[in-house]
Amino acid sequence: MDTMRDRFVPVVSRLLDEDPRVAVVLAEIGAASLAEAQLRHPERVINVGIREQLLVGAGAGLALTGMRPVLHTFASFLVERPFEQVKLDLGHQGVGAVLVSAAASFDWPAGGLTHMAPGDVALLDTLDGWTVHVPGHPDEAETLLRHAVAAGDDKVYVRLSVQSNADALPVDGERFLPVREGRSGVVVAVGPMLDSVLDATEGLDVTVLYATTVRPFDATALRRATRTAGTDVVLVEPYLAGTSTAAANDALADVPHRVLGLGVARPELRRYGTVEEHLAAHGLDVRSLRECIDGFVRGGRAGTRG
Repeated sequence: MDTMRDRFVPVVSRLLDEDPRVAVVLAEIGAASLAEAQLRHPERVINVGIREQLLVGAGAGLALTGMRPVLHTFASFLVERPFEQVKLDLGHQGVGAVLVSAAASFDWPAGGLTHMAPGDVALLDTLDGWTVHVPGHPDEAETLLRHAVAAGDDKVYVRLSVQSNADALPVDGERFLPVREGRSGVVVAVGPMLDSVLDATEGLDVTVLYATTVRPFDATALRRATRTAGTDVVLVEPYLAGTSTAAANDALADVPHRVLGLGVARPELRRYGTVEEHLAAHGLDVRSLRECIDGFVRGGRAGTRG
């Protein structure tokens, strides 16, 4: 199966052919893969070199002229390094763009912390008006990328990862999808965490919701699920643990509830390892997830992890 990033290149190439408003801005990463598209549309495929602040600034300039810019590089270089430009050039000027990242939280462990961005969604949460898509399968990445480009002039972040679920689901860029029903709690699985969550909750009496669009947070779906499953909620996110706990708390503010946020922990892992080893170290492997989720919905102390 191809990866989400493998899917990005042909999809954005077709979007360039289909829509004269679409422009792609790169900071060296991905430029070789889009060389053919650049030959067809030299004025709308722009490589600014290793200048990530300029990447965002150029995208904002294109948006000011009425274009729909798609900006692409690793998440740490797209959200963290040029954050001031994301805040000012896009947000302060009131223009939109589609930011499409690669590498996720630790997709390339050998790159070290410079190429890891577990805090990207939490950082965008400090700004107003961002839509955030976290696909869990290449097919979903294609759907959500097309949705993002077509979303008027909104500010949209599409978070791609090499981690993937086995099967795609019919995502719509808005709602959480119920994939399992139970009566002893609700588990929200974000993007590529779905398969692990389903394995971890096998035999547990819990409802599982699948989230590929996490901002805006689908409070309606969560509230609906808690009516039959109870108000113990576990969030399993492939980025910084607790990123969405405030959103879940706000959704259930008028009812007694408990929320547990599982995700990437704050301490830095200083050994490269593999993606699977990083998942286990952060408690996002199937065994650790089952221990935490089962302990939490039973009211035990195991639910305090993360």
